[in-house]
Amino acid sequence: NWGMNINRTRDLVRMGTAWYDMKGVSAEKRKTDLNDLVLATWAFVRAMKRHLSPERDDEDEFRRELYKRLPERQAQAIIDAEHRPNRALFDLSVAIENLPMHWLRKDEIHKSVTTFEDNLGSSERLLTSPVPLFYSRHLERFMFFWLLGLPFALYHTFDGFWNNFALIPAIVGISTFMFGIEELANQLEEPFTILPMQTFCDKIYNWCTEIVSWRPGDNGMRVNTPTIEQESVSNIDIAVFNGDTTASGDDVIE
Repeated sequence: NWGMNINRTRDLVRMGTAWYDMKGVSAEKRKTDLNDLVLATWAFVRAMKRHLSPERDDEDEFRRELYKRLPERQAQAIIDAEHRPNRALFDLSVAIENLPMHWLRKDEIHKSVTTFEDNLGSSERLLTSPVPLFYSRHLERFMFFWLLGLPFALYHTFDGFWNNFALIPAIVGISTFMFGIEELANQLEEPFTILPMQTFCDKIYNWCTEIVSWRPGDNGMRVNTPTIEQESVSNIDIAVFNGDTTASGDDVIE
């Protein structure tokens, strides 16, 4: 899930930056809009990290980071929300809607937000649906008694060694591996405490901040602008989507 989050955050910000319509928009407003997009994107992954972590380990740091990077009211709204990632996703949707671009492009960007929601839901199911405690305890008891009887089963296997001395390191090695596998299974049951989620959040913020610093054509690459006919077709699409089936290209151009 976190791998998908990393990919989608970069994809979302890349599309928002490349598709930003600069017509009639100042460079300062573009910078502000895209910075809002980056912060809203980061706020979601950071809220998700807090949502999946024990409160004692992350609450204070979470509040400090939000107050540091977000406007105070926006940070407080996320902190006060009963479900913080949902509030952060709502803010992200608003940031996307504030971008000046064709609605079809906004719709494509919103697909990444839907992916975030799906990843959050699957992580919550993993967190709230652990293996029953009885199963874990039964497995531990079984392994204990099985390893306790293992020396008797292997005793004659080591008759070739002095006083069967090699049996001791063999049992220690087998026990270490078996209990290690059991502990690994317990960790996989709740992986969020061992994943470097804070590192993921920091990298997402840094990468997204770098992406919005780019502008189409800033490297000398040719950038095509839509023609009048292409804009007319786009505006007809919008009119039809809104229920106006009488719109024509001539009406739009006029």
